[in-house]
Amino acid sequence: MPGHFEPIPGGGAAVALDEVEISIIRSLAVQLLELIGPGEEPAGADGDPFAELFTQGPSEPPADPVLKRLLPDAYGGPGTEDASAEQAAELRSYSAEFRRFTENDLRARKRDDALAVIRCLDALTVAGEGGAVLKLSADDSRCWLGALNDLRLAIGTRLDVADEEDTDILYRLPDSDPRKPMVMAYLWLGGLQETLVETLMP
Repeated sequence: MPGHFEPIPGGGAAVALDEVEISIIRSLAVQLLELIGPGEEPAGADGDPFAELFTQGPSEPPADPVLKRLLPDAYGGPGTEDASAEQAAELRSYSAEFRRFTENDLRARKRDDALAVIRCLDALTVAGEGGAVLKLSADDSRCWLGALNDLRLAIGTRLDVADEEDTDILYRLPDSDPRKPMVMAYLWLGGLQETLVETLMP
């Protein structure tokens, strides 16, 4: 179990974490929560679920590269580089409309995932040699999967990881490179994410 998730009865997952690992994941989840932020508050919803269906969020993508990766445009991207000016304008319009009605919900889901990670870690009782076994329900496992994915996307964006070739370069970085701690976190989170996916597969 050390270093990777394993399935447990009931559809959940478990992993052994030491104090340092717990601290790193919690710190990253808090940073992710702060980065995502509250978003734009829906105007006039006043807690009315029906009104919230029609509230609008921002139409422009975020300026921060990490947020842009976490909250991507729905239209455009690879394969649209050769679009005409008219087609590009149409794609931007579609993206703006889609973002206006989806970004607030997407932010809320990502906040919920990060909060679930923090709450699960805060509920752990560290014993013995400074470690603990984290046991997740099936629902918590899905939240963790979302949060781990977001953390890897965020760190990968800061490291300029665009494809597998970039990841291979990161493996070969010398220990003296200032990016090395971030790279180690990126690779470690990738391992956790991969094994958690495996536990959730039927």
